[in-house]
Amino acid sequence: MKADPSVVDKTPGAGRPRDPRIDAAILRATAELLVEIGYSNLTMAAVADRAGTTKTALYRRWSSKAELVHEAAFPAAPTAIETPPGDIKADIRAMIDAAREVFTSPLVRAALPGLISDMTADAELNARVRERFADVFVAVRTRLADAVARGEVHADIDPNRLVEVIGGATLLRMLLWPDDPLGAAWVDQTTAIVVHGVIA
Repeated sequence: MKADPSVVDKTPGAGRPRDPRIDAAILRATAELLVEIGYSNLTMAAVADRAGTTKTALYRRWSSKAELVHEAAFPAAPTAIETPPGDIKADIRAMIDAAREVFTSPLVRAALPGLISDMTADAELNARVRERFADVFVAVRTRLADAVARGEVHADIDPNRLVEVIGGATLLRMLLWPDDPLGAAWVDQTTAIVVHGVIA
């Protein structure tokens, strides 16, 4: 199945602005193919064919398959914590629930194994991907600082470690038991462990 031929990129050089219709067609094709055939079978040629454009158009926009897949799987990184400020437990539960929503989507599940491998092998790609999530770390840092000021959180808690604990717990859960539903009970239990710890 090919996209509308009107989205074919006929730009002769890099001087003209990018056509957002071509970007959208490429990202949509990437997402569809990831779910259908998986990361390892995905090729730039297959994406170009599905999107109705050319490999040249893809490489003008994304330097590698991994960068393209990352943008298709994570089209918009969260930039804020949406719970009302003033309740760190609610903030942490919202972070865990957001991680669950991201990691359980069929698209992200199809993309992650290969994407993790490529990010581990390519330091520049790793840095560019982390940069896209910079606002997440800022939001967590702000909420933690506010909670410290209210006396709810230990002053030595590193916000980066909190993000790692939440993301790591969610990712490992999906890797170990991929076919078991990940519901509200898991979110509540994980929240309790993060907020209260395990020592009575």
